Amino acid sequence: MTLQEAYSLFESLKKETTKKSEIKIYEKFLHILSELKNREFSIDEIQSIESELDSLNFEPNRSNNKRDLNKRLKAFKEYLKNKHSLITVGYYTNVGVSMGAAFGIVAGVVFGERFEKSLGLALGISIGMLIGAIIGRSMDAKAKSEGRMI
Repeated sequence: MTLQEAYSLFESLKKETTKKSEIKIYEKFLHILSELKNREFSIDEIQSIESELDSLNFEPNRSNNKRDLNKRLKAFKEYLKNKHSLITVGYYTNVGVSMGAAFGIVAGVVFGERFEKSLGLALGISIGMLIGAIIGRSMDAKAKSEGRMI
């Protein structure tokens, strides 16, 4: 399946459905595909992307429920990240916030002994998420300047 064929398929699937959750997923696919069409790839890279689209097995008459579509979208994003070093907007910010929250819990438990435990946890999570968001935003900006963001 070529990029243009996949784009046309998702446009038609988007027009056919009335479920907002499915429409959002189709719009995400359409955004990624339009960004990929605007990029310059080698012939091998294009064939690799098209074979990945084939392996995701999108058929017009297949039932596309939200869970199945999300799995395929996640798999396609992972493929683009691993094989072509392409990330979506806000990828590092999301990772940074989640990692910051995880480390913030640990810091909140350690430093919470000096304060009330719940206050220590709340401060640890808050500060960890803030630091993670700042680091993630800077990494997103770097990826954008390198042209790796779709």
